[in-house]
Amino acid sequence: MHQSVVPPRPRSAFRIVVLATVLVSVAALAFTTLGAPSEATGRHRPFPLDLERASIPQIREALVARRITSEELVEAYLERIRTLNTNGPGLNAVRVVTRDAVAQAKQADQDRRKGRARGPMHGIPVLIKDNIDLKGLPTTAGALALENSYPAKDAFLVTRLKAAGAIILGKTNLTEFANFTTNGMPSGYSGLGGQVLNPYDVSQTPSGSSSGSGSAAAAALATVTIGTETSGSILSPSAANSLVGVKPTVGLVSRTGVVPIAASQDTAGPMTRTVYDAAALLTALTGIDPEDPITDTSSGVVGTDYTRALSSTALQGKRIGVASTPTGNQGVLFTEALDVLRAQGATVVPVTVNTGGLPPSILTYEFKRDLNAYLARLPRSAPMDTLDDVVRYNLVHVDEGTIKFGQTQLVASNDVDLTDPAAKAEYETNRDTGIAGARERIDSVLTAENLDAIVFVGSGSAGIGARAQYPSVAVPIGYDPANGRPVGMSFLGTAYTEAQLLALAYDYEQASLKWRPPSQVNPSLFRCADFGDRDTSCAP
Repeated sequence: MHQSVVPPRPRSAFRIVVLATVLVSVAALAFTTLGAPSEATGRHRPFPLDLERASIPQIREALVARRITSEELVEAYLERIRTLNTNGPGLNAVRVVTRDAVAQAKQADQDRRKGRARGPMHGIPVLIKDNIDLKGLPTTAGALALENSYPAKDAFLVTRLKAAGAIILGKTNLTEFANFTTNGMPSGYSGLGGQVLNPYDVSQTPSGSSSGSGSAAAAALATVTIGTETSGSILSPSAANSLVGVKPTVGLVSRTGVVPIAASQDTAGPMTRTVYDAAALLTALTGIDPEDPITDTSSGVVGTDYTRALSSTALQGKRIGVASTPTGNQGVLFTEALDVLRAQGATVVPVTVNTGGLPPSILTYEFKRDLNAYLARLPRSAPMDTLDDVVRYNLVHVDEGTIKFGQTQLVASNDVDLTDPAAKAEYETNRDTGIAGARERIDSVLTAENLDAIVFVGSGSAGIGARAQYPSVAVPIGYDPANGRPVGMSFLGTAYTEAQLLALAYDYEQASLKWRPPSQVNPSLFRCADFGDRDTSCAP
């Protein structure tokens, strides 16, 4: 065994390495300017795409037509990261960029020229959450204790992205340990990464643990991003950042190489600005992983191209249950969204889904077991072996900001002993009855009313869907007229109905056309960003 707690390299040195990484990546852009928040610029000419609004089909068309290259696309995104993430508004959504992003782009361009494009994701820049393994960069989960924790290889989902030709642009910040460090920690905060901001309203939470992925996707710091969810951490930041978010069925996307909370509920999924982009990204993520046996349950849908399920008539003749009754401005927007569903031919049925009274959460039981299993996969040089090492490291380094808000949940899980027969029996009962109970509550409503899906305002499907291991798709439905804050709704279905849920969301999206970019909803945040036409009244 290697030493349990290895002192990390000095923080100042690490910052220099990260800064150098970013500077090398953007060195070619030293004399580049951006025309406007939605108009990134290449090295030699105005960039021909509005990146804030461009989705995969528009980008792909420009790549195929050779109006842009993937290299120019990566450079434009890196400049947006410099302008909006690191400087300017300082969204702090991106923690680090990959050293070889431009090299990946050049290879994608070369493959395309040789007729070797591998589908919609080929040459498309993706940001992944920093609890997902990417060889060559540490996987930190936002924790100082894991600042120098380098995996031996890519997560399985990353290998799938690379096989689809995607460019891994970098990693996003997150709520530390996916919001399982303590109670009361602000969403988007971590001891290593600091605080992520919501580009639609920096006074409001970016929400969920996938806050960096949410903020980065909203601000177009990459074409698409990846988040992870245990209970709400894709759906909630998607609603807060006006995104399409897909929380897949547990088993559709491999969990190998992802820092866990609880295997019973963990999954990664897309966070994007359009439903098509989410479908294209989900298509690239899926596959059966020999190291994650639960992916065997997805054998019936392996190879599905989710973009082919999308239809502007998907709602015609469908029956949609409505499980939310919001009030105020949120209620007005939700009512308008239901009107769109009806106008597209759906029958809307009020239903009640009992989301309370389930057995106690199993997260505290599973976190220690699953984190220790993840850490055991790392190279011998990794700084942490167990959750106990993390807890002790945090106490020793408290003056460095390891546990500004405490570590109550880490400690509670560390105290769990699943070798104790009574504790093990209690855990297994809560796990099994929780999954079965949540599924019965959803399935019984779907069956009794002959429904195709159930909609909730915001991320209301998150809790019950997480316990059931069922999929949800979140989609924007507008902005509160009182403050411009985004409002969304989520479609919930039974296991492995992602294709249908995406189709329903796509039909709604195309009919409603509600999405707006953050620079339009919250222009004051972007007014003094250094885009070339910067207001002369702005501070230097």
